[in-house]
Amino acid sequence: MAEVDSLLTPDPIHVIGGGLAGTEAAWQIARAGLPVILHEMRPLEKSPAHHTEHLAELVCSNSFGAKSSDRAAGLLHTELRQLGSIIIEKADEHEVPAGGALAVDRAVFSENLTQTLAQHPLIELRRDEVREIPKDGIAVLTTGPLTSAALEVDLRQFTGQDYLSFFDAASPIIVGESINRDVAFLASRYDRGEAAYLNCPFNREQYLTFWQALCEAEQAELKDFERETAKFFEACLPVEEMAQRGEDTLRYGPMKPVGLFDVRLGDFKAPENQQHRPYAIVQLRQEDKAGKLWNMVGFQTNLRWGEQKRVFRMIPGLEQAEFVRMGVMHRNTFLNAPELLHPSLQFKQRPTLLAAGQLVGTEGYTAAAAGGWLAGTNAARIARGLEPVVLPPTTMNGALFEFISSASPKHFQPMPPNFGIIPELAQRVKKKKDRYGAYRDRALTDLTAWIAEPQPLTQRVLA
Repeated sequence: MAEVDSLLTPDPIHVIGGGLAGTEAAWQIARAGLPVILHEMRPLEKSPAHHTEHLAELVCSNSFGAKSSDRAAGLLHTELRQLGSIIIEKADEHEVPAGGALAVDRAVFSENLTQTLAQHPLIELRRDEVREIPKDGIAVLTTGPLTSAALEVDLRQFTGQDYLSFFDAASPIIVGESINRDVAFLASRYDRGEAAYLNCPFNREQYLTFWQALCEAEQAELKDFERETAKFFEACLPVEEMAQRGEDTLRYGPMKPVGLFDVRLGDFKAPENQQHRPYAIVQLRQEDKAGKLWNMVGFQTNLRWGEQKRVFRMIPGLEQAEFVRMGVMHRNTFLNAPELLHPSLQFKQRPTLLAAGQLVGTEGYTAAAAGGWLAGTNAARIARGLEPVVLPPTTMNGALFEFISSASPKHFQPMPPNFGIIPELAQRVKKKKDRYGAYRDRALTDLTAWIAEPQPLTQRVLA
């Protein structure tokens, strides 16, 4: 890009938004030896979804997805470890038991990241609301799905487009001591790995009673979220919305009982114990290292808080549940990235402006960190007069940002990491597990080679 040579500047790079993407972007810029100002409006201005003033607060869940590198999220974790992601480093440091998932003690995780960035000599953490896109210099937009109203207006004027939008929801969190352990049992699906989930089992009658109550429960009003202009995102549907789709929708979704059995009842393979197999299950995932808090897996909801307590206490084992956080629902907004962004996450109309995180239409915590890594790395490279980079499309990182910059703008929706966006293998592998393993092996081989490439491409701010 010819413009890059004229962009050498000692001025700080501005990162707007202190979520996962902004935290990662600011760290990568500082890691490159450049000054950065990280703007976060909390606690001066509140968000409908956040509860603290800390950076990188995890709103919906404490899970970063599957750990195994032959799973899409796990491969993204592995790639980011090689690239020096601060988010994944801290997630590993503050991990809590979650079976095959990478889950963290979310309070300690965000507190530690806030302290780490605030103590870095090249990072200025500025608590203010940025109401307009900076007119000059290099900036990274990481304002997430709840961009402030004023900045949203400025973004619309800058892009000449309205946002796309959908509604997102978070699950309740329960005090562990209030869970009836005589009913709820600890197990992992198919008894694989560490038994890290508490399972609340239903028989058929209990399930149908619960399902009916869920269908009839009263939802909270969305107020100014303009329900009529938004759509639910299928990967994060409110549980009551799923219930409305049919009697068995939950049993084949978040309440799937397959592979789960209470060993206290005997050998699950024994014919005489078939009657004890649960008809449906609600799973609880450990929220903190001490196991004092538990998250209701897949129970994102927009029910009124009183209704949540009434209906969710119908779940076997949760009759006396004490809720420390109720489920909430909020609007997510994102840009039409295929029309606006390069795969380097630069805006096409202004190469010194970059964006990352859910704002650009990636879905999930790890994807936000990946976008922050790329946008921060490229912001630093632009400031140093170097060409921006993209990662190989055979990596999960590269495939994700290639997708959001080249998908059909007409039908663009947020995309989580998945193997469907990875280029096909040279030779077809029939078995899915073997195929995913081959995708992983190729991705990590290509990423290692990419990092080791000779000048000038090795100047990727990895030192």
